Amino acid sequence: MTRFIAQLLSAAMGLACALTLAVAPVMAQSTLQTVRDRGFLICGATSQLPGFAQQDAEGRWSGFDVDLCRGIAAAVFGDPNLIEFRPLRGDSRFAPLQTGAVDVLTRNGPWTERRDTLYGASYVGTAFFDGQAFMVPQSLGVVSAFELDDISVCVIDGGEDLARLQEFFFANQASYTEVPYEDVADLSQAYQAGLCQAISASGRQLQAIRRGLPDPASHRILPERISKELLGPVVREGDNQWFNIVRWTLFTLIDAEEVGITALNIESLSAARTPAVRRILGVEGDFGAPLGLKRTFMADVIRAVGNYAELYDRHFGPQTGAALLRGQNSLWTNGGRLYAPPIR
Repeated sequence: MTRFIAQLLSAAMGLACALTLAVAPVMAQSTLQTVRDRGFLICGATSQLPGFAQQDAEGRWSGFDVDLCRGIAAAVFGDPNLIEFRPLRGDSRFAPLQTGAVDVLTRNGPWTERRDTLYGASYVGTAFFDGQAFMVPQSLGVVSAFELDDISVCVIDGGEDLARLQEFFFANQASYTEVPYEDVADLSQAYQAGLCQAISASGRQLQAIRRGLPDPASHRILPERISKELLGPVVREGDNQWFNIVRWTLFTLIDAEEVGITALNIESLSAARTPAVRRILGVEGDFGAPLGLKRTFMADVIRAVGNYAELYDRHFGPQTGAALLRGQNSLWTNGGRLYAPPIR
């Protein structure tokens, strides 16, 4: 009987191993290989948010988030145009990522412990530091949130924005009047109608609202943030290679700005002697091999979208008519929070 049971256990273990081997090739398919086999990157982000993702009359997408996608495509294919951009409604859309409908999300809900651990997704790094801020008319003559007093403020009702607004004015012993609404679109309409003197919302929402105003330059987003929100690319859990590819694409943009490599001067730097520059260009060392990429993948990223400063200026600079100060999105060497590990 004991021998019979042992034979049954052995057979069962053999069957389990066979099933594991049968399933393994499907489960082992890496995101990089899937993307390469398909021939293009599928990138998910928020539906239209001016400056971050917007679509023109011919259906072409542009924006900060779109260029992050293009940078990833350049890292993988050497061609930034091999992407499909899919706008997703809602702040936190993890199901399309989990099911493989998209390969990466470039704008999602702000990075929190719950979002980073509960939904089978991983934040690879911070591409944009944000937080709740204030927008006021230039005519108000206010240049700091700490000057706000005896003012009416439009704000979203019933959420953290309202609670933070109350805490801010209580801490600063300043007076204000809440003008609450349920929808972000109402904030803009009420503000334009003079129903409030200021709007309090995330910096990115305020930037989108300002760009939709008749004269964006006559309105100011004050530099202070009364909350912290970290936004950046998100990938599926469990694929370390893809995680690192997306992360080092982002880090490339930051490191390139720090050492002065731009899309305009990259070709002239091929003979540079600075080790940090040579490593980024792929002239010295092969930092692509561990990722399954070409040794020149970082140079391909910079040629495609420029460094972080170029990308930021393209979508938030003076030429947009609604310049957004870099503030905390400045390099750490310029007093900001933008920081990336060195390439070595």
